[in-house]
Amino acid sequence: MQAALYHSDARFSVRCVIITAPTNRRVLHFTMSTSSQLSTRTLALGALGVVYGDIGTSPLYAFRTCFAGIDGMAPTPANVLGILSLIFWSLTIVISIMYAGIMLRADNHGEGGVLALMELVLAKRSWLPATATVTLGLFGAALFFSDGAITPAITVMSAVEGLSVMSPAFGAAVIPLVIIILVLLFNFQKRGTGTVGGLFGPVMVIWFLTLAVLGVSWILRQPGVLAAVNPAYAIAFLFEHRSESLIVLAAVFLTVTGGEALYADMGHFGRRPIRIVWYGLVLPSLVLNYFGQGALALSNPEAVVSPFYLLAPDWALTPLVLLATAAAIIASQAVISGVYTVAHQAMQLGFLPRMTVIHSSDETEGQIYAPAANWLLMWATIGLVLAFGSSDALAGAYGVAIIGAMLVNNIFMIAWLGAQRGGGIRTMQMVAFFELAIELAFLTANSLKIPDGGWLPLAASGVILTIMLTWRDGRLAGLDQLLRRQMPLRSLIALVVEEGLNRVPGTAVYLDSSASGVPRALQRTIETHKTIHERMVLLTVETGAWWLATASWNPAAYLHCSPRRKLKACHTARQRPSTCWGRRTSW
Repeated sequence: MQAALYHSDARFSVRCVIITAPTNRRVLHFTMSTSSQLSTRTLALGALGVVYGDIGTSPLYAFRTCFAGIDGMAPTPANVLGILSLIFWSLTIVISIMYAGIMLRADNHGEGGVLALMELVLAKRSWLPATATVTLGLFGAALFFSDGAITPAITVMSAVEGLSVMSPAFGAAVIPLVIIILVLLFNFQKRGTGTVGGLFGPVMVIWFLTLAVLGVSWILRQPGVLAAVNPAYAIAFLFEHRSESLIVLAAVFLTVTGGEALYADMGHFGRRPIRIVWYGLVLPSLVLNYFGQGALALSNPEAVVSPFYLLAPDWALTPLVLLATAAAIIASQAVISGVYTVAHQAMQLGFLPRMTVIHSSDETEGQIYAPAANWLLMWATIGLVLAFGSSDALAGAYGVAIIGAMLVNNIFMIAWLGAQRGGGIRTMQMVAFFELAIELAFLTANSLKIPDGGWLPLAASGVILTIMLTWRDGRLAGLDQLLRRQMPLRSLIALVVEEGLNRVPGTAVYLDSSASGVPRALQRTIETHKTIHERMVLLTVETGAWWLATASWNPAAYLHCSPRRKLKACHTARQRPSTCWGRRTSW
């Protein structure tokens, strides 16, 4: 007999026990490729259509809301420049530096999202206790799920309501049209993230180029608006409007919603394409458009009631409304794809029941589609549309879940960076702490929405968190009962050596989720037929759920395995069997 145990890292462990005749020694090798054969250009186009829809449609309402949310605030030059400065530096610090620059470094085998980051933090044994880390990570995932239902509802509703600019006749048909669009959108998801991104990507290219052109046309008329890049305008605005600053910050936060989905969608397209698209097209287009709206407000203060559409000449209004409607519908795609990723990670970690996950791409491992999560999300979104009836009514619930999820991501990032070594780590930690202070200010601002609907995502997140913890506890209780009745591996070896069972020719491979004992299928075969094969391969592939869910988890036993440590020679079946630990060379 030959027994060998291969173990990887925090994400996967592989046990392979090969039982053969005493003189027959075999070694089993595993390889799995995660490299993508798709070109960066193709992935970048897909990322543009999936990842940046949410943050890319913020110019439709964010700048206007900064003034509409406060009664009596005049669009004076000082106020306009102050708000523009807040928007510019929010995009720069939160998205450009923190998420695109630092957060995407937390790459868990190509995957992003709060649960992937939670695994990295647990693996590094940071200052966060394991129990607190798991609870906080699950709450962050629950907040993201809540955002996954709210974002499609509010974006599609705001898009369809925008059609009333063309004709008031659309007013009575808003809710039916919204439901039809949502049903079509969620049904289209089964085609895969790559197909969805390939279809939506060209539309978003046109959208971002349109944003840039509209913004530049007004910046050229009021070049003084570029002075808002000076952070002194933002600081002066906050000091001057102390009582109203929280309301303004809640509106400014709308410009960075979608950043949490940017990290969660990393597994679908990869780090490099997401960064290329952000720095090369999305960020410049957003900044130019916001500054263009500011230039319009400086020229005509009354234009703040609808600054985005008033950027365009009269002849371009109808095409712009149609394009904005298409972009707003696409905006919900970022969080939908992110929900698939986080749900898949929760299933792998044992916090959700096993559901079908379809890998929709032959080249990119992270592009997945989860049918059950898709349909649950669709019905939750439709329920929100019917319950609230308008985007204004739902606006109170929007933003609370997003800032909560971003705050959890930042706490985990600080903990993960604290366990890293290398140049620039301390600088990134300082940036993360500064970002944490900004997010706490955004959290305080969004807490004002709790009485007006912000309680909904918090209550929904509490229910989802309870479900995940209950499933984890029930699963562990069931596994404990199964393990109590499981045959020890030594008993199987004794049966093989003593030849107390009938042997049939051939090789049998038995898969099991438990790394200790005989797989249940093999045990049932022995009990029922009193027969085993000449060669048996016992294979266990575990996700991180085994040690995540165990209170007595010892990461040193799992993670501190030298990559250069070679497997030791194993004893034969007539001797005491031993297990050998190593690290996989490739996947």
